Amino acid sequence: MSLVRLKIKGISYSQTQNGAYALILNEVEGDRKLPIVIGAFEAQSIAIALEKEIKPPRPLTHDLFKNFSDRFQIVVKQVIIHKLVDGVFYSSIICERDKVEEIIDARTSDAIALALRFNAPIYTYKTILDKAGIFLKFSSKEEEENEDDDSIVVDEILQEGETVEIESGASSQGYRELTLEELHKELDKAVANEDYEKAAKLRDEISKRK
Repeated sequence: MSLVRLKIKGISYSQTQNGAYALILNEVEGDRKLPIVIGAFEAQSIAIALEKEIKPPRPLTHDLFKNFSDRFQIVVKQVIIHKLVDGVFYSSIICERDKVEEIIDARTSDAIALALRFNAPIYTYKTILDKAGIFLKFSSKEEEENEDDDSIVVDEILQEGETVEIESGASSQGYRELTLEELHKELDKAVANEDYEKAAKLRDEISKRK
């Protein structure tokens, strides 16, 4: 079976599932998206890995795993989303130590959070993308607003017969009223309080004004 490389398109908050987020993966050489529902902690960890400028004062679980792996010279080579059963994605982490390769079973959200920290590629099989991949259509207004923005606004995602409505978690209406200096102060406070979800939103708002 052929592998298809994926990249992260964005993370959005689910309105229908409390505390759940939708991670949107995009095939590198195509337009199909692979939506995966993940938890708040995993969404936060992935968002921090994407936001290079946000540095937690203490390592998160995935950061700790990365530090542990570096100390013992374990390298994550790639992540493969290899199975889809009843709407649940299963993944494997391909690791290497002393030129010996090992395959470790992992939740997809954890596997992707680690792949980002190791700069490892993410793949899935073409059969999975054929089954669960979707095309997201935007209105002309949404296309203009998101032209240079990595965040994604999705009205609804159809996955395994279940509709999951999500909205953009990139920014908050209230942040638009703040000055750039106030945004930086709020960002510092959010990081100090380890509120990384808020920090990611503030970082996105700051980036839009650069």
